[in-house]
Amino acid sequence: MPFCPKCRALMLPKDGKFVCPKCGEDQDTKTAKKTSKRIVTSEQQEKETVFLEEKPDVLPKTKALCPKCGHNQAFWVIRQTRASYEPETRIYTCTKCNHRWREY
Repeated sequence: MPFCPKCRALMLPKDGKFVCPKCGEDQDTKTAKKTSKRIVTSEQQEKETVFLEEKPDVLPKTKALCPKCGHNQAFWVIRQTRASYEPETRIYTCTKCNHRWREY
């Protein structure tokens, strides 16, 4: 995963691009197919809107049974949500229904 060019924080994948959790800077992933369109907000600032044609596979996948729909494949990330001497938390997202669940 890349680092933010503005604040040097680790960028996280979100909606087919990498987004900085601190400053909001975004960067397209190489696997995303996109078309862009310019819009003007009420403050007259130009912003770019990205429309994805397909869902890019940015996160790793594993075999995990979704408790909601029963599908057997999910994206996963690992986060340290508790103290450093405790094990990390595995967060899964179903590739079919986008349901999220955790394993400690």
